[in-house]
Amino acid sequence: QVQLVESGGGLVQAGGSLRLSCAASGSIFSINDMGWYRQAPGNQRELVATITSGESTNYANSVKGRFTISRDNTNNTVFLEMNSLKPEDTAVYYCNADVRIRPSRTTYRYWGQGTQVTVSS
Repeated sequence: QVQLVESGGGLVQAGGSLRLSCAASGSIFSINDMGWYRQAPGNQRELVATITSGESTNYANSVKGRFTISRDNTNNTVFLEMNSLKPEDTAVYYCNADVRIRPSRTTYRYWGQGTQVTVSS
């Protein structure tokens, strides 16, 4: 069993910054891709950013230049640094990870429980 626990969400004014963290724990052999998604009320969940085990990154056009994804492989943690926040960034943010579990080394995708980010104008 693998758990992903997110932290760092909250309320911030437009133009402000937040840093999200997501720590994976449990029966982990290794972690491949990790990522952040978000879902605003009435909208589908959308990709924000992803990072491979080799630390190649990919961003949604809407956050390029403002958000930075990074990871700490030693501690199985992924981060999302969010700067120049806009009201349209308001959403529940979810992390995910493609985890090779012990002992089978089969890969499964796991999701965190979500953390609310609210940006006021």
